[in-house]
Amino acid sequence: MVSGKSIWVNGELVPWENASTHVLTHALHYGTGIFEGIRSYDTAEGPAVFRSSEHFERLHHSADAIGLPLEWTVDELRQATKDVLLANGLGAGYIRPIAYFDGVMGLATTDAEVSTAIAAWEWGRYLGEEGVRNGIRAKVSSWRRYSSASIPNVKVTGVYINSVLAKMEVVRAGYDEAVMLNGDGLVSEGTGENIFAVKDGVALTPPLSVGCLEGITRDTLLTLFGEADVEVREVDLTQEQLYKADELFLTGTAAEVTPIRELDDRAIGSGKPGPVTRLAQRLYEDAITGKLAEHHDWLDLV
Repeated sequence: MVSGKSIWVNGELVPWENASTHVLTHALHYGTGIFEGIRSYDTAEGPAVFRSSEHFERLHHSADAIGLPLEWTVDELRQATKDVLLANGLGAGYIRPIAYFDGVMGLATTDAEVSTAIAAWEWGRYLGEEGVRNGIRAKVSSWRRYSSASIPNVKVTGVYINSVLAKMEVVRAGYDEAVMLNGDGLVSEGTGENIFAVKDGVALTPPLSVGCLEGITRDTLLTLFGEADVEVREVDLTQEQLYKADELFLTGTAAEVTPIRELDDRAIGSGKPGPVTRLAQRLYEDAITGKLAEHHDWLDLV
């Protein structure tokens, strides 16, 4: 269980242990909440939240997708995040904003209230430091990624049962992470990360049309690769193409850039993180720590 001193709830900082909600909360029963995962990092200019505006713009997009009236503006949420970091004495930290329907039961949200909260705590890389250094073992899950034709392709709490099922399936089988295919059998993403394959020096990643989340770390790497003259193509990928890739890696705010050294008990490439993966890690590290002057606007100084 994570812990801290204070959590921002509906406009006020409250003690960590008092940030609670009722057992009959609508979102608990029906999954009607939206959330983001954000990180802050220590930089030469002090703590900074990485791509804060983009994260809160996506939170608003998620709110619109499920008809949740989010009363807080992007700038208000950015400031609240800084207040939370300062109240908890955090420089580098993981930040979890969440907004959810509250106050009614039954499926309709017409008369529901909305609660909004932001928490922050120290949290290492999601798939582990060892995984970032040397790569993880992954498995293609039997659970398929839900179709965006039936559920909005946004960060809604309820739809993450899809990822939970896939994650638990592969963890119980001894793997670190799952790779999910969509209903057509095309590669979509990990359970909480986007995926990149590298073949002959070209970085390949599935298009948003396959149902993968429009990841902010994914977007960051697309930009940084373009500036580093690494060819990137958004293309449909099959399971077999992943097996034949020279390199595979996952990207996400929590996981950052994590190599996959093995998929379905098959070594990927040499079985070690390759040169394009290592470049992605270096570029991303430079971006989040403020070493790229051309992307200083990605940093929201606390």
